[in-house]
Amino acid sequence: MADTVPSSGIELPAEEPEVRCFEVTPEFAGRRLDQFLVTHLDGISRSRIQLLLDQGGIVVDGKQAKASHKLHGTESIVVTGEAQPPPLRALAEEIPLDIVFEDEDLAVINKPAGMMVHAGAGDTDDARNRGTLVNALLHHFQSLSTTAGELRPGIVHRLDKETSGLIIVAKNDRTHQALSEMFSSRSLSKTYLALVHGDLKQDFGTINAPVSRDVVRRTRMTTRRSDAGRTAISHYKVLRRLNTRFGRFTLVSVRIETGRTHQIRVHMASIGHPVVGDKLYGAPAVIPLATASTLRRKRLPDISAGSVSLDRNFLHAAELEFAHPRTGKTVALQSPLPADLTAFLARIESTM
Repeated sequence: MADTVPSSGIELPAEEPEVRCFEVTPEFAGRRLDQFLVTHLDGISRSRIQLLLDQGGIVVDGKQAKASHKLHGTESIVVTGEAQPPPLRALAEEIPLDIVFEDEDLAVINKPAGMMVHAGAGDTDDARNRGTLVNALLHHFQSLSTTAGELRPGIVHRLDKETSGLIIVAKNDRTHQALSEMFSSRSLSKTYLALVHGDLKQDFGTINAPVSRDVVRRTRMTTRRSDAGRTAISHYKVLRRLNTRFGRFTLVSVRIETGRTHQIRVHMASIGHPVVGDKLYGAPAVIPLATASTLRRKRLPDISAGSVSLDRNFLHAAELEFAHPRTGKTVALQSPLPADLTAFLARIESTM
């Protein structure tokens, strides 16, 4: 899950830039500023630190400083936000698209798992700017909205790379603006199908927990920070409970009111039920089959006896409903579970 792309002229809730503060102690006296920050900012390279310095995002004792600044061991350093490299310009590529709805204003695409929606602004590797949904859109459609910039033409909202399903594309800026307003006012309905580990206690539930960036593992989001986070609300409904020899699972539909990065994944993990295949949030890479022997003796299952695995998250954007921005008519679309998820579900159900 991910955030809505802001539309020009619309005030959408913006995530406050993260602020990190460091008090330099005497043991770091004589150390270069960039060397100090590389060891204190997890996963951030020296080149990114230099860029953030150039952009005024790092101050030492209230003043801008150079990367080569030698520390005295008594400074206060404040780091605000993250470096923003100039975006790449997306290029057209002939890539097949599953178009489930299209008119002169918009299109709805059934995105496959494994396809990025667009390259990131910091992706300087040209290969990262290939094979994305945007590359395919530029080839298939004569015009797309320009609101989100040259790297993200037509993109109003996002899906994670390993999440499949329905995504809306705007063909002009007026439609983009109207769709952005729908996302902002939560008048557009998005429902996902997910298979999670374990047996959910309730048939229905709402997870209302702010989502923010994990300060230790920067590729993850978290609900555990009390000092930050954007409102995130997910409503789930149990569709099927599976008690199998691979373990207990629950198939759920999840309707989201907000569209935060990794929202469903981090929300389900936060209540102890990670999405199957989602190793980033605690799901096992391999799910072993429990044999009669291991069940009788209550031992851990033996992987050599048989196992299943899923090389993506069991998460699919299955339903989309909204009022057409121009006509006002309801557009209600569905996308069935793709073949890989259907096959995985059938495999574990066969052991019930």
